[in-house]
Amino acid sequence: MAKELPACPVETTLMLISDRWKVLILRDLMEGTRRFGQLKKSIGTVSQKVLTANLREMEADGLLSRRVYPEVPPRVEYTLTETGYSLKPVLDAMTEWGTGYQSKHV
Repeated sequence: MAKELPACPVETTLMLISDRWKVLILRDLMEGTRRFGQLKKSIGTVSQKVLTANLREMEADGLLSRRVYPEVPPRVEYTLTETGYSLKPVLDAMTEWGTGYQSKHV
């Protein structure tokens, strides 16, 4: 069943990435495939429960794919999909804006 999307494209984008952690997950996965522990360590203060929930939502939204290896302990890797990588210009714009803001307000 398809998710009903808002009429406004900006609202649609925010619906997919508005969570603070999702943007940081996207930032990290832009560099390539990461394991759960690598994401948790890079993001820092996010709890395991919240990170897992965000990763599941992003997978359901088609932004990333999850690959589980049949090992003990299980190894899980996350990679951006083409749709996830298509958000790179959005993240680049956020980086540019944030850098400018920091330089004026620090």
